Amino acid sequence: MHIHILGICGTFMGGVALLARAAGHTVTGCDANVYPPMSTQLVEQGIGLTEGYGADQVGLVPDVFVVGNAISRGNPLLEAILDRGLPYVSGPQWLAEHVLAGRWVLAVAGTHGKTTTTSLLSWILERGGLNPGFLVGGVPQNFGLSARLTDSPFFVIEADEYDTAFCDKRSKFIHYRPRTVILNNLEFDHADIFPDLAAIETQFHHLVRTVPRQGRIIANGAEESLQRVISRGCWSELEWFNDPVGWTVAAGRNDREAVFSLADQALGRGAFPLAGHHNRLNALAAVAAARHAGVPAAAAIEALAEFQGIKRRLEVRGVAQGVTVYDDFAHHPTAIALTIEGLRRREPAGRILAVLEPRSNTMKLGVMKRQLPSSLAAADHVFCYAEHLGWDAAEALAPLGPRSEVHHDLPGLVKAVADQAQVGDHVLIMSNGGFGGVHDKILAALAA
Repeated sequence: MHIHILGICGTFMGGVALLARAAGHTVTGCDANVYPPMSTQLVEQGIGLTEGYGADQVGLVPDVFVVGNAISRGNPLLEAILDRGLPYVSGPQWLAEHVLAGRWVLAVAGTHGKTTTTSLLSWILERGGLNPGFLVGGVPQNFGLSARLTDSPFFVIEADEYDTAFCDKRSKFIHYRPRTVILNNLEFDHADIFPDLAAIETQFHHLVRTVPRQGRIIANGAEESLQRVISRGCWSELEWFNDPVGWTVAAGRNDREAVFSLADQALGRGAFPLAGHHNRLNALAAVAAARHAGVPAAAAIEALAEFQGIKRRLEVRGVAQGVTVYDDFAHHPTAIALTIEGLRRREPAGRILAVLEPRSNTMKLGVMKRQLPSSLAAADHVFCYAEHLGWDAAEALAPLGPRSEVHHDLPGLVKAVADQAQVGDHVLIMSNGGFGGVHDKILAALAA
């Protein structure tokens, strides 16, 4: 089968491309914004990329066009497909029909921590000898790829609540039919498609409805939103974590050790390389889910010590003149706060210079602008890149006083960060996009 993917460089659609290629299909695709790490993965796998969405791409005559959820009506290629009555399908539906069907799917859902938890779970199953396939919204360093297809019945997938496609406004995860589900947390997000938290809770309950009776749901007991979701009805096995009567985790002798328990019964302790209590909770959920697939808790805890992290999750991009530059995907106020907290715990010495690009659709709408000052409060200084925002970033960050500054051009922001940075500082760059290559530009400016 020849598939042509619209929006192929998105983390999800790029993963679909890798899986389709591994399954023996001919894969091509197009996108308007191409940047690493996904573009690098695709090129390395020999997948042909076309820049832009020219209508002439219908001339490739694929068996089916696979349409990403970033593609809207008015897109010239999409309009040509519709006008000519050509076959098309959404990415999640294609994945469900051609990859997930017949497999034991382990899905990781939640507002925060999906990529980390999916990566942790995939690695635990790998070390447990289950050889899982996976699709992650990032690149786990242990594997070096965001997606992998194997002959194993087990498949781990990052289950996003964002909508499926222009023609299907249900959440992506509705298509996956999982046997094991992690419900990590649930806050309001994606203000461009959801009017309020209750609407997202409805989508999560739609996911709960798809889990078989002998399936298992592992849910965060400290989240009132998830308790409301489950109270609407649950027909599967249910285990709570982050809950006194369920699975719990605590720091050990230091922040790089975790102690796991289930219903007050100690399961073991082990080294854990990721910083912050939120990451220990991610690991806890992964350990619980892996047990459902047959990996004993003790083996799962042991595997955590070998986890190497994920690209763009507090990833060190380089050190110049004694200043360390990090890349992180955080783009929601809660994620921003947790990322800064995690870095502070890991590196208590030195200042944290936070560099933020409010790039997500929710951020661009300004829905969460009032939460930004408190989410950034633990940083020593904040640089905000405010190009193309529909709200006044300087006004929103005013509660931070002289500790914040707003820039509308990238060179000016790079210079300001380099001028401010001192030996021992940590420059934490947060964006869910390529951010104009600002990481390398700051490192170059520091070196100069």
